[in-house]
Amino acid sequence: MSQDKTFLWSVFRSVDVDGSGDITANELQKALSNGTWTPFNPETVRLMIGMFDKDHSGSIDYDEFAALWNYVSEWQKCFRTYDTDKSGAIDEDELKHALISFGYRLSDSLIHYLMIKFDRQGCYSIAFDDFIQCCVVLEVR
Repeated sequence: MSQDKTFLWSVFRSVDVDGSGDITANELQKALSNGTWTPFNPETVRLMIGMFDKDHSGSIDYDEFAALWNYVSEWQKCFRTYDTDKSGAIDEDELKHALISFGYRLSDSLIHYLMIKFDRQGCYSIAFDDFIQCCVVLEVR
């Protein structure tokens, strides 16, 4: 097993608290960090489990977890790119730049609405997990 696979397997085993060989949304939520010392948004976790749960079991196995891990890692790189002030959150202007670069042409009022909708902390910024949810919801729509 390569070093990356060994590391990922150890992460999977530590997240799989009950040792079932599958990770539930609750187990995944406890394992993920959004950089704000608060739990990952349960709705974001539910959306991601749904995206990677190929057998519709309600949980993810190791292969599904590996794909999800890669997905979250890519979103983390993206988030850091648009968090230009390195605050650990995306403000409205940073969100606008991110969405424009993704090809969205949204009005300022719609971007403001998204900011309010996905600002769970009430501090006029969007944490990492809420940024993922915002982007996933826009992609699905």
